[in-house]
Amino acid sequence: MHEIDKFQFGSFVAELRREKNYTQKQLAQLLCISDKAVSKWERGLSLPDISMLLPLADILEVSVTELLESRRIDAAESSGKEQVEEIVKKALSFSGEKLPQRGGASRRAKLAFILCSCISLAIIAYLYFTGGSESFLPGSMTMVGLCFLFGVYFTFLVKDRLPDYYDENSISSYSDGIFRLNLAGVRFNNRNWPHILNALRSWCRWAQVVLMVLILIIRSWFPNLKIGPYLPAVLSLFVLGLFVPVYITAKKYE
Repeated sequence: MHEIDKFQFGSFVAELRREKNYTQKQLAQLLCISDKAVSKWERGLSLPDISMLLPLADILEVSVTELLESRRIDAAESSGKEQVEEIVKKALSFSGEKLPQRGGASRRAKLAFILCSCISLAIIAYLYFTGGSESFLPGSMTMVGLCFLFGVYFTFLVKDRLPDYYDENSISSYSDGIFRLNLAGVRFNNRNWPHILNALRSWCRWAQVVLMVLILIIRSWFPNLKIGPYLPAVLSLFVLGLFVPVYITAKKYE
C-alpha cells in the first residue's frame, strides 16, 4: 500500500463530509472522537487511527479503498479492486477494535449517582436555609461541585472502552475533550479500564455525600470550630481519596 498523502486525504474527507452536510462536530460525534481530531485530518496534520477507517468509510458511504486512495473509484475501475477491498477490510477487522461508546455505567450506578446527588443537594439546602452561606466550610462547595461534575462525566459521558492501541502500548494518560487523566506508573488498557471507571464512579457518588455529612456534623456539634488550620489536610485527604483507590485498582487489574 502506497503512503497516504495527508493533505489529499484531508481534502477528500472534508469534501465527503460537506456532501453529507455534516459539520466537523457532527462527524466527530458519530465517531465518538473530538472535533479537533477531525479538524486535524482535514488540515493534513494527522491521519485517523487504523480503527477509525471502517466506521469513517461507512459514515461517508465510500469504500475503504477509496478512502485510502483519497479519490472516487468509477465502476470500470472498481471491478478490479473488489478483491483488494475485501482484503483491506479483513486486515482492519483483525484489530478487533470496537468503536468506543459513551455512558457505559449500569442503570444501578446511574440511579445511585442521582440518589447521592439528591442527598447532597438536600443537605446543602438545609444548611443554607438554617444558617446561610456562612454554614459552609471554606472550599467545600468547590469540592462538592467537582464531585458532581466528575460524576456526571464518568457516569453518563465517558467512553466505556479504550481504543485498541492502549492494549498494544504502554500509555499512562487518557484524554477526552477537556478531560485529562494521568497516572504515572500505570498502564491504561481495556483490562483495567472498566475497574478504573467503577472506582471513579464510586468516589464521585460517595465523596459528595460524605463531604456534606461532615460539614453538617461539624456545623451542628462544633459551631465555633476554626477550619482554616485544618483546610490543607482536608484538601489532601480529598485528593488522596480519589487517586489512591484508582491507582490501586488500575495496578491490580493491569
